[in-house]
Amino acid sequence: MADARPTGAPTVLRVVLGKRLQDLREKAGLSYEDAGRALDVTHATVRRMEKAEVGLKLPYVEKLLRVYGVAGPEEVESFLSLAREANRPGWWHRFRDVLPEWFSAFVSLEGEANLIRAYEPHYVPGLLQTEDYARAVLRAGMPHAPAADIDRAVTVRRQRQALLTQDGAPLLWVVMDETVLRRPIGGPDIMRAQIARLMEATDLPNVRLQIMPFAAGPHPAMYGPFHIFRFPLAELPDIAYAENLVGASYFDQRDDVSAFLEALDRMCAQAAPAHTTKAVLGGIRKEI
Repeated sequence: MADARPTGAPTVLRVVLGKRLQDLREKAGLSYEDAGRALDVTHATVRRMEKAEVGLKLPYVEKLLRVYGVAGPEEVESFLSLAREANRPGWWHRFRDVLPEWFSAFVSLEGEANLIRAYEPHYVPGLLQTEDYARAVLRAGMPHAPAADIDRAVTVRRQRQALLTQDGAPLLWVVMDETVLRRPIGGPDIMRAQIARLMEATDLPNVRLQIMPFAAGPHPAMYGPFHIFRFPLAELPDIAYAENLVGASYFDQRDDVSAFLEALDRMCAQAAPAHTTKAVLGGIRKEI
């Protein structure tokens, strides 16, 4: 498990390049200490580069590649070009005044995943929120924030939502507790519009939404919300994300992620089938 608060938020590409450097070092039969001596730095610096905890200094990367036996000029320049790109901040960087550092990593993962699975017991997931609903949720979470900060946070949410309709959009598969639809957020008009938005989303080929009804009783994830990300990049394992009031944790160890996956698979079997979701939503909307 990796606590997201103490470290910065690397781009996914920086994580990938760190893992590639680790693979090259291990294939060369070198230790952290060997690589550190080649750079005249501590072994901890090499480890932090591989773990994407620091930016990739191009002179360090170039020297490591040669130490690891990558000598072809084109191959070296290709890696350095990717490192330059990885060091550039993501689009969300300009919103860092309203975006917690621990959530910036989430936005990066979300943007590179080809499968996003989630369980949400409290709110409609951000990728599916209307602007009015998002504003009401953000105001509840940041009661003392200036209106301008709320506006900027809403803008971040809108930009994230473009992900679902772009070329190569990920599959979004969400299990949402009935509580989400029953909890009044922002008033009846906002809730009806939000449920209508969810109904529209079920028509998207890359969105699968299931409702966990009250009648289903207890289920494996009653402890709280989480996300699971899967990527098309071989270097990246599945990553699970769990949020709390003051931060978040990211899990990439197989046993940890498997526990989240197993819980979510069981919940998908327990929840109402996806083909009934629009009817369920329509029924609840009429009651509001």
